[in-house]
Order: sequence, then structure tokens, then C-alpha cells
Amino acid sequence: MTVRIAVLASGRGSNLKALIDHFSKLGEHAPAAIELVASNRPGAPALDRARAAGIAAESFNAGDDGSALIEILERHAIDLVVLAGYMKHIPAPVISRWNNRMINVHPGLLPEFGGAGMYGARVHTAVIERKAPATGVTVHLVDEEFDHGPIVAQWKIPVLPGESAESLAERVLEVEHIVYPRAVEMVATLIGRKIFANL
Repeated sequence: MTVRIAVLASGRGSNLKALIDHFSKLGEHAPAAIELVASNRPGAPALDRARAAGIAAESFNAGDDGSALIEILERHAIDLVVLAGYMKHIPAPVISRWNNRMINVHPGLLPEFGGAGMYGARVHTAVIERKAPATGVTVHLVDEEFDHGPIVAQWKIPVLPGESAESLAERVLEVEHIVYPRAVEMVATLIGRKIFANL
């Protein structure tokens, strides 16, 4: 079974590019294929990136109860939903429909540097302000709370002396591009073999 992936993105799609490149390199050994990229922003560069790679790209209204997103995902027979820089809260009906089959990457170590309002530069600024010795990347299953679901993978990196939030963001993003595609591959493999635990 080749697992059908949808990637949700709101921005430029750098993690999307890492995912596309990773699954392309796996070739015939890939356990999954990215079949759809969807965005709440019709002008999101991620949609252009998807089209350039020959992947279906659609935008949807994220202001409803999730019906528009569910319709798109079901129409493309999606097995696994991957959030890659998607900046909207996922409605409960969508989470319920893809329970334990929706994952997200967070640019910090959860649970400490997560929650409502903790995204992007805010995470890195908080790490610097609290003088944390380390930060990193967390991949987790999505539930109804921000940055709360079970952790799938986590990778720590040290915060360097004199580091700025900007330099930290660059280093964390580099780690995201390595860790996230491999975590997605792992989850897709488990789903494809029908041994993905109901946590």
C-alpha cells in the first residue's frame, strides 16, 4: 500500500521542499507519495512549489468547521496529513477523521516551548530570553490542543553563546529539513503496514 499524503502549508514551503526531495530520492522504495498540497492562503508560494513538482495544489476556506478541508482531503483519498508551516488551528472534525494520522513539526522542544501563540520567531526569542541551554525540533501527532499530541521524534541542538533568535532559527530550520521528512517516512511506513498504534 502506498500511503497518500497531503501537506498543509501557509507559507513559502521550505519544509514542503524537503519532503518532496526526500520522497523523490526514495524512488520506488518510498512508502508514500505526496498527492496534494493544500493551503488556507490562495497565494501561498507552497502551492506554486507543489505545482512545479507536478503535485495537485488547492486552497480552501479555513474559517469554517473543517468541512472544506475534509472535502478536499477525502476527494484525494488522503491517508496521512502532514502540517508544514500551516498556521491555522485544525478543527476538531478534521482531527477526528484523521486521528493519529496527522503530524506536525514544531521549531522547539515540546512541551516547554509550545502552546497557543508559540510559533516561528516567537519560539526562538523565548529560548534566547529564558537562556535555555538547548533547543531543537519536535515532530508530534496533532490533537485538539496546540503543540500537545504525542511526540513522534525530537532532536536537540545546543544554543550557542551570543546566539540571536535569527541565527537560531536558521540552525533549527536546517534540522527540521533533516528530521521531518524521515519522521514522515516512518509514520507513513507504519500506516502502510497497518501497524500504526491507536495512541
